[in-house]
Amino acid sequence: RSCSFTGFSTVQSRKLAKSLSRSSVRSRMSLRAPKAYSSLQKGPLIWDPKPLQVKKIFEALKKGLNEYLEAHQAELDYLSGRHKDTKRNSRLAFYYDLDKQIRSVERYIRKLEFHISKVEELYEAYCIQCRLRDGATNMKQAFSLSPATKASRESLLELYRNVQECTEDMCFIEGALEVHLGEFHVKMKGLVGFARLCPGDQYEVFVRLGRQKWRLKGKIETDDSQTWDEEEKIFIPNLHEKFEIKVTELRGLATLLVGVVTCDSISFFSSKPQAIVVDITELGTIKLRLEVLW
Repeated sequence: RSCSFTGFSTVQSRKLAKSLSRSSVRSRMSLRAPKAYSSLQKGPLIWDPKPLQVKKIFEALKKGLNEYLEAHQAELDYLSGRHKDTKRNSRLAFYYDLDKQIRSVERYIRKLEFHISKVEELYEAYCIQCRLRDGATNMKQAFSLSPATKASRESLLELYRNVQECTEDMCFIEGALEVHLGEFHVKMKGLVGFARLCPGDQYEVFVRLGRQKWRLKGKIETDDSQTWDEEEKIFIPNLHEKFEIKVTELRGLATLLVGVVTCDSISFFSSKPQAIVVDITELGTIKLRLEVLW
Protein backbone atom coordinates (compact mmCIF):
# COMPACT_ATOMS: atom_id res chain seq x y z
CA ARG A 1 0.00 0.00 0.00
CA SER A 2 2.87 2.36 0.73
CA CYS A 3 4.39 1.81 -2.73
CA SER A 4 1.20 2.76 -4.55
CA PHE A 5 0.82 5.83 -2.26
CA THR A 6 4.34 6.99 -3.15
CA GLY A 7 3.64 6.69 -6.87
CA PHE A 8 0.45 8.71 -6.38
CA SER A 9 2.38 11.39 -4.52
CA THR A 10 4.66 12.39 -7.37
CA VAL A 11 1.85 13.04 -9.84
CA GLN A 12 -0.57 14.60 -7.39
CA SER A 13 1.93 16.91 -5.71
CA ARG A 14 3.04 18.27 -9.10
CA LYS A 15 -0.59 18.85 -10.10
CA LEU A 16 -1.21 20.56 -6.78
CA ALA A 17 1.88 22.74 -7.25
CA LYS A 18 0.65 23.87 -10.68
CA SER A 19 -2.81 24.55 -9.30
CA LEU A 20 -1.41 26.63 -6.47
CA SER A 21 0.84 28.65 -8.74
CA ARG A 22 -2.11 29.42 -11.03
CA SER A 23 -4.22 30.41 -8.00
CA SER A 24 -1.68 32.80 -6.50
CA VAL A 25 -3.70 35.91 -5.71
CA ARG A 26 -0.62 38.12 -5.53
CA SER A 27 0.05 37.42 -9.22
CA ARG A 28 -3.48 38.56 -10.16
CA MET A 29 -4.26 41.55 -7.96
CA SER A 30 -2.53 44.34 -6.11
CA LEU A 31 -3.12 43.94 -2.38
CA ARG A 32 -1.13 46.83 -1.00
CA ALA A 33 -2.88 49.02 1.55
CA PRO A 34 -3.32 52.74 0.76
CA LYS A 35 -0.80 55.18 2.18
CA ALA A 36 -3.37 56.41 4.70
CA TYR A 37 -3.18 53.05 6.46
CA SER A 38 0.57 52.50 6.24
CA SER A 39 1.13 53.86 9.75
CA LEU A 40 -1.06 51.08 11.15
CA GLN A 41 1.15 48.25 9.82
CA LYS A 42 2.74 46.27 12.64
CA GLY A 43 6.33 46.03 11.49
CA PRO A 44 7.28 42.64 10.01
CA LEU A 45 4.31 40.67 8.70
CA ILE A 46 3.63 37.48 10.66
CA TRP A 47 2.42 34.62 8.47
CA ASP A 48 -0.36 33.45 10.77
CA PRO A 49 -3.78 33.78 9.08
CA LYS A 50 -6.94 33.43 11.18
CA PRO A 51 -9.68 31.94 8.94
CA LEU A 52 -12.36 31.72 11.66
CA GLN A 53 -11.88 35.34 12.72
CA VAL A 54 -11.84 36.50 9.10
CA LYS A 55 -15.12 34.64 8.49
CA LYS A 56 -16.79 36.37 11.47
CA ILE A 57 -15.60 39.82 10.36
CA PHE A 58 -16.62 39.16 6.74
CA GLU A 59 -20.15 38.14 7.76
CA ALA A 60 -20.53 41.17 10.05
CA LEU A 61 -19.09 43.49 7.38
CA LYS A 62 -21.36 42.17 4.64
CA LYS A 63 -24.40 42.43 6.94
CA GLY A 64 -23.55 46.06 7.76
CA LEU A 65 -22.97 46.97 4.11
CA ASN A 66 -26.29 45.41 3.13
CA GLU A 67 -28.02 47.45 5.87
CA TYR A 68 -26.58 50.62 4.34
CA LEU A 69 -27.63 49.44 0.87
CA GLU A 70 -31.22 48.71 1.97
CA ALA A 71 -31.50 52.09 3.73
CA HIS A 72 -30.32 54.00 0.67
CA GLN A 73 -32.48 51.91 -1.64
CA ALA A 74 -35.50 52.84 0.50
CA GLU A 75 -34.47 56.51 0.32
CA LEU A 76 -34.16 56.23 -3.47
CA ASP A 77 -37.64 54.69 -3.75
CA TYR A 78 -39.09 57.51 -1.64
CA LEU A 79 -37.36 60.23 -3.68
CA SER A 80 -38.38 58.60 -6.97
CA GLY A 81 -42.01 58.62 -5.83
CA ARG A 82 -41.83 62.31 -4.99
CA HIS A 83 -40.03 62.93 -8.27
CA LYS A 84 -42.99 61.63 -10.29
CA ASP A 85 -45.49 63.73 -8.33
CA THR A 86 -43.30 66.82 -8.54
CA LYS A 87 -42.96 66.52 -12.31
CA ARG A 88 -46.70 66.91 -12.69
CA ASN A 89 -47.47 69.74 -10.28
CA SER A 90 -44.57 71.68 -8.81
CA ARG A 91 -41.98 74.33 -9.43
CA LEU A 92 -39.24 73.57 -11.94
CA ALA A 93 -36.41 74.51 -9.53
CA PHE A 94 -37.66 72.09 -6.87
CA TYR A 95 -37.96 69.36 -9.50
CA TYR A 96 -34.32 69.75 -10.56
CA ASP A 97 -33.16 69.84 -6.93
CA LEU A 98 -34.96 66.56 -6.29
CA ASP A 99 -33.46 65.13 -9.46
CA LYS A 100 -29.99 66.03 -8.17
CA GLN A 101 -30.68 64.23 -4.86
CA ILE A 102 -31.79 61.11 -6.72
CA ARG A 103 -28.63 61.08 -8.85
CA SER A 104 -26.50 61.46 -5.69
CA VAL A 105 -28.22 58.52 -3.96
CA GLU A 106 -27.89 56.40 -7.10
CA ARG A 107 -24.15 57.07 -7.24
CA TYR A 108 -23.78 56.11 -3.58
CA ILE A 109 -25.73 52.88 -4.14
CA ARG A 110 -23.41 51.97 -7.03
CA LYS A 111 -20.40 52.59 -4.76
CA LEU A 112 -21.91 50.37 -2.07
CA GLU A 113 -22.63 47.60 -4.58
CA PHE A 114 -19.05 47.77 -5.85
CA HIS A 115 -17.76 47.74 -2.25
CA ILE A 116 -19.81 44.63 -1.46
CA SER A 117 -18.67 42.86 -4.65
CA LYS A 118 -15.03 43.67 -3.86
CA VAL A 119 -15.33 42.31 -0.31
CA GLU A 120 -17.01 39.15 -1.63
CA GLU A 121 -14.29 38.72 -4.27
CA LEU A 122 -11.54 39.02 -1.66
CA TYR A 123 -13.22 36.58 0.71
CA GLU A 124 -13.83 34.07 -2.08
CA ALA A 125 -10.12 34.23 -3.00
CA TYR A 126 -9.27 33.84 0.71
CA CYS A 127 -11.45 30.70 1.01
CA ILE A 128 -9.84 29.17 -2.09
CA GLN A 129 -6.35 29.69 -0.67
CA CYS A 130 -7.50 28.33 2.69
CA ARG A 131 -8.84 25.13 1.11
CA LEU A 132 -5.68 24.71 -0.99
CA ARG A 133 -3.52 25.18 2.11
CA ASP A 134 -5.59 22.63 4.07
CA GLY A 135 -5.28 20.14 1.21
CA ALA A 136 -1.52 20.63 0.92
CA THR A 137 -1.15 20.33 4.72
CA ASN A 138 -3.11 17.07 4.81
CA MET A 139 -1.06 15.63 1.94
CA LYS A 140 2.17 16.73 3.62
CA GLN A 141 1.17 14.93 6.83
CA ALA A 142 0.24 11.80 4.87
CA PHE A 143 3.54 11.75 2.94
CA SER A 144 5.54 12.21 6.13
CA LEU A 145 4.16 8.84 7.32
CA SER A 146 5.13 7.00 4.12
CA PRO A 147 8.56 5.36 3.58
CA ALA A 148 11.29 7.88 2.79
CA THR A 149 12.16 7.75 -0.90
CA LYS A 150 13.56 10.30 -3.29
CA ALA A 151 10.09 10.85 -4.80
CA SER A 152 8.42 11.30 -1.41
CA ARG A 153 11.14 13.74 -0.24
CA GLU A 154 10.68 15.83 -3.40
CA SER A 155 6.92 15.76 -2.90
CA LEU A 156 7.25 16.83 0.73
CA LEU A 157 9.51 19.73 -0.25
CA GLU A 158 7.08 20.85 -2.96
CA LEU A 159 4.11 20.59 -0.60
CA TYR A 160 5.97 22.59 2.04
CA ARG A 161 6.50 25.39 -0.50
CA ASN A 162 2.83 25.21 -1.49
CA VAL A 163 1.68 25.55 2.12
CA GLN A 164 3.92 28.58 2.57
CA GLU A 165 2.66 30.23 -0.63
CA CYS A 166 -0.99 29.73 0.37
CA THR A 167 -0.28 31.06 3.86
CA GLU A 168 1.37 34.18 2.42
CA ASP A 169 -1.51 34.73 -0.01
CA MET A 170 -4.03 34.44 2.83
CA CYS A 171 -2.14 37.05 4.84
CA PHE A 172 -1.98 39.41 1.87
CA ILE A 173 -5.74 39.03 1.35
CA GLU A 174 -6.34 39.75 5.04
CA GLY A 175 -4.41 42.99 4.59
CA ALA A 176 -6.45 43.88 1.51
CA LEU A 177 -9.71 43.10 3.30
CA GLU A 178 -8.79 45.37 6.22
CA VAL A 179 -8.68 48.34 3.83
CA HIS A 180 -12.40 47.82 3.16
CA LEU A 181 -13.50 47.81 6.82
CA GLY A 182 -14.23 51.55 6.98
CA GLU A 183 -13.90 53.63 10.17
CA PHE A 184 -15.27 53.52 13.69
CA HIS A 185 -16.23 56.95 15.09
CA VAL A 186 -16.17 56.42 18.85
CA LYS A 187 -17.85 59.06 21.07
CA MET A 188 -17.32 59.37 24.80
CA LYS A 189 -20.65 59.38 26.65
CA GLY A 190 -19.28 59.28 30.18
CA LEU A 191 -18.99 56.98 33.19
CA VAL A 192 -21.90 55.51 35.09
CA GLY A 193 -21.26 54.63 38.70
CA PHE A 194 -24.14 55.81 40.86
CA ALA A 195 -22.69 56.11 44.39
CA ARG A 196 -19.15 55.36 43.17
CA LEU A 197 -18.89 58.67 41.29
CA CYS A 198 -18.57 61.77 43.47
CA PRO A 199 -18.13 65.47 42.60
CA GLY A 200 -14.44 66.30 42.18
CA ASP A 201 -13.40 62.77 41.16
CA GLN A 202 -11.08 62.67 38.16
CA TYR A 203 -10.65 59.73 35.81
CA GLU A 204 -8.48 58.77 32.87
CA VAL A 205 -9.82 56.49 30.13
CA PHE A 206 -7.38 54.77 27.80
CA VAL A 207 -8.76 53.03 24.68
CA ARG A 208 -6.51 51.03 22.38
CA LEU A 209 -7.10 49.12 19.16
CA GLY A 210 -3.85 47.57 17.96
CA ARG A 211 -1.41 50.49 17.65
CA GLN A 212 -4.16 53.12 17.73
CA LYS A 213 -4.57 54.83 21.09
CA TRP A 214 -6.96 57.29 22.68
CA ARG A 215 -6.25 58.77 26.11
CA LEU A 216 -8.71 61.20 27.65
CA LYS A 217 -9.30 62.69 31.09
CA GLY A 218 -12.58 63.63 32.72
CA LYS A 219 -13.94 65.17 35.90
CA ILE A 220 -17.17 64.77 37.85
CA GLU A 221 -18.65 68.24 38.40
CA THR A 222 -20.67 69.44 41.42
CA ASP A 223 -23.94 69.02 39.53
CA ASP A 224 -22.97 65.39 38.71
CA SER A 225 -22.29 66.26 35.06
CA GLN A 226 -19.00 65.18 33.49
CA THR A 227 -16.46 67.10 31.43
CA TRP A 228 -13.94 65.35 29.20
CA ASP A 229 -11.00 66.87 27.34
CA GLU A 230 -11.92 64.90 24.19
CA GLU A 231 -15.25 63.63 22.95
CA GLU A 232 -14.59 61.67 19.75
CA LYS A 233 -11.90 59.53 18.16
CA ILE A 234 -11.70 57.73 14.81
CA PHE A 235 -10.35 54.16 14.80
CA ILE A 236 -9.48 52.07 11.76
CA PRO A 237 -10.93 48.54 12.29
CA ASN A 238 -8.55 45.63 12.51
CA LEU A 239 -9.28 42.00 11.62
CA HIS A 240 -7.57 40.51 14.65
CA GLU A 241 -7.37 43.15 17.38
CA LYS A 242 -10.03 43.87 20.00
CA PHE A 243 -10.67 47.14 21.78
CA GLU A 244 -8.82 47.35 25.10
CA ILE A 245 -10.26 49.79 27.64
CA LYS A 246 -8.50 50.84 30.82
CA VAL A 247 -10.02 53.21 33.40
CA THR A 248 -7.88 54.82 36.11
CA GLU A 249 -8.94 57.12 38.96
CA LEU A 250 -6.62 60.10 39.46
CA ARG A 251 -6.01 61.02 43.10
CA GLY A 252 -3.51 63.87 43.19
CA LEU A 253 -0.13 62.36 42.38
CA ALA A 254 -1.42 58.81 42.89
CA THR A 255 -3.52 56.69 40.56
CA LEU A 256 -5.93 53.85 41.30
CA LEU A 257 -6.71 51.26 38.62
CA VAL A 258 -10.48 50.85 38.31
CA GLY A 259 -10.47 48.09 35.70
CA VAL A 260 -9.27 46.78 32.32
CA VAL A 261 -11.61 45.13 29.82
CA THR A 262 -11.59 44.03 26.18
CA CYS A 263 -14.43 44.60 23.74
CA ASP A 264 -15.01 42.83 20.43
CA SER A 265 -15.82 45.10 17.48
CA ILE A 266 -17.90 42.66 15.39
CA SER A 267 -21.22 44.17 16.54
CA PHE A 268 -20.05 47.67 15.50
CA PHE A 269 -20.52 47.00 11.77
CA SER A 270 -23.99 48.50 11.60
CA SER A 271 -25.65 51.31 9.68
CA LYS A 272 -27.06 52.73 12.93
CA PRO A 273 -25.07 54.21 15.85
CA GLN A 274 -24.36 51.57 18.49
CA ALA A 275 -24.74 52.49 22.18
CA ILE A 276 -22.09 50.51 24.08
CA VAL A 277 -22.12 50.06 27.87
CA VAL A 278 -18.99 48.32 29.21
CA ASP A 279 -18.64 46.99 32.76
CA ILE A 280 -15.29 48.33 33.96
CA THR A 281 -15.39 46.65 37.38
CA GLU A 282 -16.21 42.96 37.84
CA LEU A 283 -19.44 43.77 39.71
CA GLY A 284 -20.43 46.46 37.22
CA THR A 285 -20.38 49.23 39.84
CA ILE A 286 -18.64 51.48 37.28
CA LYS A 287 -19.60 51.35 33.63
CA LEU A 288 -18.31 53.21 30.59
CA ARG A 289 -20.78 54.47 28.00
CA LEU A 290 -19.64 54.89 24.40
CA GLU A 291 -21.36 55.46 21.08
CA VAL A 292 -19.87 53.88 17.95
CA LEU A 293 -20.82 55.02 14.45
CA TRP A 294 -19.44 52.95 11.55
